[in-house]
Amino acid sequence: MLDLGKIRNEIDQTDEEILRLFERRMELTGEVASYKIQTGKPVFDPEREISKLQKLGNAAHSEFNSRGIQEIFRQVMSISRKRQYQLLTEQGAEMPTDYQQVEKLPTSGAKVIFQGVEGAYSFEAMKTFFGPDIISDHVETFKEAVKLIADRKADYAVLPIENSTAGIVQDIYDLMAEYPVYIVGEQVIRIDHKLMGLPGTKLSDVHKVYSHPQGLAQCRQYLEQYPSWEQEAVLNTAIAAQKVAREKDKGQAAIASRFAAEHFQLQILEEKPLTGETNATRFIVISNQKRFVKSAKKISISFEIPHESGSLYNTLSHFIYNDLNMTKIESRPIPGRNWEYRFFLDFEGNLSAAAVKNAMLGLDAETSYLRILGNY
Repeated sequence: MLDLGKIRNEIDQTDEEILRLFERRMELTGEVASYKIQTGKPVFDPEREISKLQKLGNAAHSEFNSRGIQEIFRQVMSISRKRQYQLLTEQGAEMPTDYQQVEKLPTSGAKVIFQGVEGAYSFEAMKTFFGPDIISDHVETFKEAVKLIADRKADYAVLPIENSTAGIVQDIYDLMAEYPVYIVGEQVIRIDHKLMGLPGTKLSDVHKVYSHPQGLAQCRQYLEQYPSWEQEAVLNTAIAAQKVAREKDKGQAAIASRFAAEHFQLQILEEKPLTGETNATRFIVISNQKRFVKSAKKISISFEIPHESGSLYNTLSHFIYNDLNMTKIESRPIPGRNWEYRFFLDFEGNLSAAAVKNAMLGLDAETSYLRILGNY
């Protein structure tokens, strides 16, 4: 009978030898990094790595071992690259970003754009973030807001990007990819949707309800109680309230904020919550300037990667290795390229931090496209 204790002792001895060889390999990695610092040669050499993996795989004595040794050495080479990026960062190398660190954002007298009309949640987010000392204006669509910033006709815009109940606002991600605008802040607003109509309206009068698509989605469970009601999406919750007020039809109702009901002199038809108590929307503040405040704690990036096995894993490993906490990842189709996707990722950090610089240096080298959307 096999002696399990003896086998485990031999495994321990083998592991110690692997550890010794691994540390020797990291010493050699440091020498490689020194050479590349002196010569300017890039850290990532995909052709050499592919060739080496094939050679190692062919040298193994079974198909299982062939796949296993290739997987091991993918990790070894990935760790080797990360060590080289770390050494490069220590020597002052970093991904060029053009971002300017400031003590605080210049907001006094700024022109700020929000989508919708007064009474919208975007309006509330704008007032909460900026306070009264701004010049505000509103537009009908998200695209108009983004274009005004990109064309430098306004200083900031406030846009909803994510709701805790209904998920992301996909249009905002697509517009961020299309236009040269940058996230400089965020504001979370608790969403307290109310059903409202003309004064004197009863629930039994209602046959049609208006709201933003997100508002309808967030109140889906409530609306399912009234299957006969027609639902119609409009550009903004406050626009829905404005429409009901203007058209003076007691058969119409809107889902919007209490602030909108007061602003347009509508009656709240349902006092109980239409969504969960924790429903909230995250708004981003965008600018045409690459600025980040000294105390910024979150970074948003977008990137594209080769359409091949392991690409996303290798990309995300830069955050793990540098102990950076990733808080969100989304993907959106790339226009004109079927079944290829652009990724949007948020993580905790500041562009001035060494760990962030190290991770960004690696990401810049190993992705096919990388853009910093903002640090805020």
